[in-house]
Amino acid sequence: MPRKRSTDEGDELLARLGSLTAQARERAELQRSQVELAIALQRGMLPRDLPAAPGLHIAVRYTPANLGLNVGGDWYDAFTLPDGRIGLAIGDVQGHNIEATVFMGQVRAGLRALASVTGDPGELLSRTNDLLLSLGTDLFATCTFMRLDPATGVLESARAGHIPFVWATADGRAGVADDEGGPPLGIDSCVEFPVSRHRLTTGGHFVLVTDGVVEGPSLDIDDGLEQVVSLAGIAAVAGLAAPALAAAVMKGAEGVGHDDDAAVLVVGLDGPGRHHMTGPARPAGHV
Repeated sequence: MPRKRSTDEGDELLARLGSLTAQARERAELQRSQVELAIALQRGMLPRDLPAAPGLHIAVRYTPANLGLNVGGDWYDAFTLPDGRIGLAIGDVQGHNIEATVFMGQVRAGLRALASVTGDPGELLSRTNDLLLSLGTDLFATCTFMRLDPATGVLESARAGHIPFVWATADGRAGVADDEGGPPLGIDSCVEFPVSRHRLTTGGHFVLVTDGVVEGPSLDIDDGLEQVVSLAGIAAVAGLAAPALAAAVMKGAEGVGHDDDAAVLVVGLDGPGRHHMTGPARPAGHV
């Protein structure tokens, strides 16, 4: 009898272990499915194609987060507006989960849809803000939207709580655009987003990033932006194209030590004539 009881106890233990193993396998399979779904959502909500125009070079980079489901709310977009100019956008939605990814898709889709009605960056952000508030979500998003005329290099820009962009000219001068901005999207109603005007110079670049590129436990945003400024200036002098600069900026982000996702959008312009940007353009109305 004692030997049989010992055998029964061993069988019961094996049965429990088997049940725990099966549960662990199910949880692992569920986690894998969630990750695959999240990655598919993330990829599906970022643009596959970028607009083309003579002399215009656009490059983008994205790396997922190291937390949760390895997705988040960072995004970028570039598309042709009804008047032939180019719309450029970059943004960051609060959170690092599927909800943030879905909300990111709503922001991007709303922005694109409204851009067919108005290409003015300030009005576009204001209408997008109203749209997001109507959704009744607790999430919010930062965003920069630009309208670029490739023929002249003239660019209009507005930002909603987002990091300012970096500019560089062909002679190696570079800096952070000193633009006035508004609050993040989805927080307050009846807010305005000032529009600033710049000129994209021949051989120069504009670099837009999310905070995952320039901020981390070992680096604050100001120092991170200075690193991007340095890279942009070096790239301009070396004559590097937009893809090489985008790759260098993202490579530099690896040393930030962050767990956030990160996005980079670089636009450069080549063509006849050369325009010199003496520094960040001032807000519209003060030019």
